[in-house]
Amino acid sequence: MSVDPSTMTDAEKTDVIRKTILEEGRALRRRHPWLEKHQNLIGASIMAVSLLGMIASGALYVIGTIPWWVCVPVTAIFASFIHELEHDLIHLMYFKNRPWANDLMLALGWLARASTVSPFVRRKLHLHHHKFSGTESDLEERGITNGERWGLRRLLMTGDNMMAIFLRPFTMQRAVRQYIRSQKPASRGEARKMSLQQILAYAPLGNIYYLLFHSWVVAHVVLFTAQISGNPLTLSAELSAAMSILNTFAVVYMLPSFLRTFCLHFISSNMHYYGDVEARNVMQQCQVLNPWWLMPMQVFCFNFGSTHAIHHFAVREPFYIRQWTAPAAHKVMREMGVRFNDYGTFLRGNRFYRETSAEKRQAA
Repeated sequence: MSVDPSTMTDAEKTDVIRKTILEEGRALRRRHPWLEKHQNLIGASIMAVSLLGMIASGALYVIGTIPWWVCVPVTAIFASFIHELEHDLIHLMYFKNRPWANDLMLALGWLARASTVSPFVRRKLHLHHHKFSGTESDLEERGITNGERWGLRRLLMTGDNMMAIFLRPFTMQRAVRQYIRSQKPASRGEARKMSLQQILAYAPLGNIYYLLFHSWVVAHVVLFTAQISGNPLTLSAELSAAMSILNTFAVVYMLPSFLRTFCLHFISSNMHYYGDVEARNVMQQCQVLNPWWLMPMQVFCFNFGSTHAIHHFAVREPFYIRQWTAPAAHKVMREMGVRFNDYGTFLRGNRFYRETSAEKRQAA
């Protein structure tokens, strides 16, 4: 290439990458004008097809046409399309001039994926994430375990957003405070309003989902424990009927949500760096995480590990465009020094460097 990356600042490298990605997108749209002309229709169609796919998969299970082990992954895949769509909607890539349509699609997406934070709360969290990714106030990524040391606790938190709060209440409390402080509230009243918004971030759909999901898990643990201990429990007709309904709901909705969430959060929390990155330095925010052995997880989060870093450089490109332009994007990103498959992140607690500044001071 005509420029030597070793002589460039991170800001200059970021600019080269961004311009290359955007030009690749423009070239793609020149070859396929319908991509730009019908962008709203494309987004609405993806939402409709994904919702119908989830409903059809669940219905086929209920009538006995497909087994649970087909229903769960198929439904999770359709839900992963909706997650990517929600992400684009947050950036106003569809129906920018029709807020009611944008909000309607966000609401439908939340209904399909109630295990997530409200998209109307997430919008502010996510836009803040782009500016301060990997810093102490990046509440969005901290919420999905980014920056935590790997172990059993992080594993339990990865697929369950409520566990991610309950198992580290003080960490999350500090993260919320840092986020609110970064928003520079004009008064204590405004700060309290922001705090209340975070407390209610899952209300009402997420709270209902996790109440049902945890009840289902606890019920099966109790029944299984009683069975293996030689004292099986006999449920009343009413409880048996309720468990049957809950089991069906688990297959058609809760287990797909858990599978999708675990795969997405595992990849996202490990492809983002945390703790020792410079604010607004995109070169330090992400790596490309796309080894062959993560392909089973990538299926349930629309190849997130391979393409999300592209989004950090070119924010306003829809998710399906990123898939299309990924080869060219990866080429320039690699040339500019963006990391690819940095497995050391699993051992460093997602730190960009081998040691944090605090750890270096302690060692000294």
